[in-house]
Amino acid sequence: MTPELTTLALAILLHMALMAAYSVKANRELGPKYPLSPRDAAPPKPLSPGCARMQRSVNNSFESLILFAPVALMVGLTGQSTEATATFSAIFLIARLLYIPAYVAGLVPWRSLIWGVGFFATLALAIAALI
Repeated sequence: MTPELTTLALAILLHMALMAAYSVKANRELGPKYPLSPRDAAPPKPLSPGCARMQRSVNNSFESLILFAPVALMVGLTGQSTEATATFSAIFLIARLLYIPAYVAGLVPWRSLIWGVGFFATLALAIAALI
């Protein structure tokens, strides 16, 4: 498997771990009744700021994977893997690993700067796929 595809698998595992962590935290805050419901009504109480940030980091993680996954697949499945594309993929994953706790902790402006590093690593990987 290419480094890009390995990074994609690791990014998916990271995302799944984040989803599980958020689910546990939200269930503890809201109790099991609301999360098990069809969620037609508003939650019984607002999430704590930390839990709400964790929820938003889950959403952001989906958004980053939507961009990274197809590009990593293009590079990995077309035999275009190079040292540069492997590095861009690693930068993306490291940025995600740093972004999640930065978002949950509310670290301003670091959260946005870290997000930008991951975004530009994905952009560089997309450009490399076209070359």
